[in-house]
Amino acid sequence: MARAARRARWQAEVVGLLLTALGGCASMAPPPGAPPDSTPPRIVAVSPESGATVADLKGDAVIHFDEVIDEMPGGSGGLGAIAGIGRQIVLSPVNGAVDVSWHRTAIHVRPAEGWKPGRVYHLQLLPGVVDLRRNILKQGRTIIFSTGPAFPRASLSGTALLWVEQRALARAVIRAQLLPDTVPYVTLTDSSGNFTLAGIPPGTYRVFAIQDQNANRRLDRREAFDSVTVALDSSASVTLWTFAHDTAGPRLREADVVDSLTFRLQFSQPLDPRVRLGPAQVSLWSLPDTTPVPLHGVWTSAEFDSIQTVARALADSLRRAKDTTARAAPRKDSVPAPRRDAIRARPDTGKAHADTARLRQLLRQRPIPADHFVAQAGQALKPGNKYLVRVSGVMNLNGAKGDGQAPFTVPVPKPAPAPKDSVRSQAPEPPPAPKSP
Repeated sequence: MARAARRARWQAEVVGLLLTALGGCASMAPPPGAPPDSTPPRIVAVSPESGATVADLKGDAVIHFDEVIDEMPGGSGGLGAIAGIGRQIVLSPVNGAVDVSWHRTAIHVRPAEGWKPGRVYHLQLLPGVVDLRRNILKQGRTIIFSTGPAFPRASLSGTALLWVEQRALARAVIRAQLLPDTVPYVTLTDSSGNFTLAGIPPGTYRVFAIQDQNANRRLDRREAFDSVTVALDSSASVTLWTFAHDTAGPRLREADVVDSLTFRLQFSQPLDPRVRLGPAQVSLWSLPDTTPVPLHGVWTSAEFDSIQTVARALADSLRRAKDTTARAAPRKDSVPAPRRDAIRARPDTGKAHADTARLRQLLRQRPIPADHFVAQAGQALKPGNKYLVRVSGVMNLNGAKGDGQAPFTVPVPKPAPAPKDSVRSQAPEPPPAPKSP
């Protein structure tokens, strides 16, 4: 009897668990005929609350939502990459890893080193959390709480740029270390490369912007980065120009002919645009007797194209001035009415235009790095001759110098093909002789 009773109780527990599971699954679907749920998940509570002081904080910091959120499993990147729901959380200042776990309607966060007394913590939820119907939370949130000290009021903001690529660096990792401390405040840039760290102590900071290619929120070898030291009183703004720092100097990769006077130079990495490349660093020699050939100048490819464009425009202008039969250029008000209406009807994108204008203004503060250059000889290059280009003391973006050389041969023009006769004159053939009977 006792065994039968235990078996019955066990069966009842199993049935109860199954019914609970089925009921939970059924509650995830909307009632039949109801409109689809298009509302993103909403934060309903956080613990500790923003602005709270908890001197003996134990356990996890928790962000509660009004519905079940997606666990966001998987991830990309290399060793140590942050995966799953952890990609949506930034906690600082901490020394080491951060444990992030998914609990259906909540995210639990705890530093692996434990909560340290005497710190002001920043817990940032990034945009991108989704519910089970793929509705996306597009607005993030930052919770600031203390384990002892008063809340500071200083604020650091700025923009991270990719210097060589000439664009904003989205989702760059920003690490601001209050010197001499090595534990940084951390945040990520938005889609426009902008960031803000509010509620941090005043002082001298070493600020890093990192192109975090392996998603571990640390600086690794070959990742583009930039750093700057800033004295922060109440507020400060910085611009960080990230690029790959190569300790090996640039080398000349190849040289090739453009025309009878001009040849191209391609380097292994971009050169520092603040150091002008010229005949002092570039020399040309005729082989095999190594006779020096004078150089007229060296330009970046963009500069040379601009010079050529101006020259062509001037030549066209002179040609049009001589052409008395040229028609007058159309007036500005000769645009057809439908086209004028379309120009007036263009939508005003507002903030997008402002962001683009600000980005262009920032990028104009520094010249553009280049790894392709064009050089022009002071005398014509002889067809069939071989030449040697040597470069010395060229500098990359972080100051490493390099030398190198590369040969090239001026091609011999192919002879023009002889004109073909389209009609060949032929004497008419005599008619066949009549056959004798």
